[in-house]
Amino acid sequence: MLHHLRHAIDRRRYPQRFAWLDDCLRTESQSREQLAARQRQALAAIVAHAAAHTPFYRAKYAGFDPQDFEALPILTKPEVMAQRDAMVDESFDRGRLRIAHTGGSTGQPLAYYYHREKHELMRAGMMRSYQWCGWRPGEPILNLWGARQDLKASPADPGRDGRPWRKRLSDWVSAERTIGAWELDEARLDAWARLVQSYRPVLLQGYASILAELARHVLEHRLRLPRSLRGVYATAEVLYDRQREPMERAFGAKVYNQYGCREVPNIAVECPHGNQHVLTDMVHLESIPQDGEDLLLVTSLTNRVMPFIRYRLGDAGRLKPGDCPCGRPFPLMEMGQCRSNDLLRTPGGRRIYPSFFIHLLDGLSGIRQFQFVQEAADRITLHLVAAQPLEPDPLAALQRRLRDGTDPAMTLEVRYLEAIPRTASGKHRFVLCNLPPQGS
Repeated sequence: MLHHLRHAIDRRRYPQRFAWLDDCLRTESQSREQLAARQRQALAAIVAHAAAHTPFYRAKYAGFDPQDFEALPILTKPEVMAQRDAMVDESFDRGRLRIAHTGGSTGQPLAYYYHREKHELMRAGMMRSYQWCGWRPGEPILNLWGARQDLKASPADPGRDGRPWRKRLSDWVSAERTIGAWELDEARLDAWARLVQSYRPVLLQGYASILAELARHVLEHRLRLPRSLRGVYATAEVLYDRQREPMERAFGAKVYNQYGCREVPNIAVECPHGNQHVLTDMVHLESIPQDGEDLLLVTSLTNRVMPFIRYRLGDAGRLKPGDCPCGRPFPLMEMGQCRSNDLLRTPGGRRIYPSFFIHLLDGLSGIRQFQFVQEAADRITLHLVAAQPLEPDPLAALQRRLRDGTDPAMTLEVRYLEAIPRTASGKHRFVLCNLPPQGS
């Protein structure tokens, strides 16, 4: 079959990637105890390596016992921004380093170093998770991607294929096509739906909000998509329950939630039973209580060039006990609040977590996108992309729920937009705080 030929060619092009993929797949046959022992060994090794070979960690861990992992200080994004060069392994050839950037969705754009081996391992981990839906190497994947920096040569409009012939050949061999999806309108959504029909992917992957918009378009226009789809992988943003059901209905396939970041990819992925598994052969994940939330800290077990150890992403979540019916040895977790949104503040000084706003619009129909923006201590603006304005009674009820849950002095103003602007990395933030930092 065609996918076997593509797989064979791809293996010759990327031998390291597929060697790591084979290792990732072998890990799934280990017991929970074997996997935990492997993780402990890798964790001790990365801490010892960082303390011995990077100026930053050598200074940061002075006076600490590297074997007492939970006592080691937390790594923050401001530290990474200020100490990037000092975090690199002194023995690594700097000529082999590349620089990458996060989109700065939290208002803190971040640059970091990586090298080709990290990219290949990331791809191997992604391919391992793709196989959980039944995809096999060589079968077609379609990506709807929102980060412009990843798509310099790729057209946003699939009707205008501006790819060079070498790129088209490479995409054919890898059976993977990526479309720039940083701008949304009905014409583009229709073009993307038609591309899904003609390309017949086995796997569809993209930003959660982009996939949700495409699903809405498919359902509203009653478009028939191919039965080739086995999995839809939502990434880069938090996936909400209100998005999942229409996506599965539109695409006729299960939606899989992925969790990771550019600096530390392949943190967790959802299995066919709907459980989120921590990929403990690649990362160590902690959940610690702080300010009423369970703060997530991640350590990359594989990145020795620029180690990320006890790295605070800004997300909340918790580790879960128990096993999964899927039989995989990876432990379970559940997400809390997404890092790409802000804490809002009330006139009385309370901090309101973005999760409060997720369900404020429950029961209201015709809303395509929303965004709560705080411009003043006592005022929140709700940006809506909706089929029609809210009726007076639902609007009054919404304002009442907001005051009851935040502060009696809080007012709500609704503004209707054609589209809500995305961040530089293509993400949709549903809660924004534009107040100056406290203490400034």
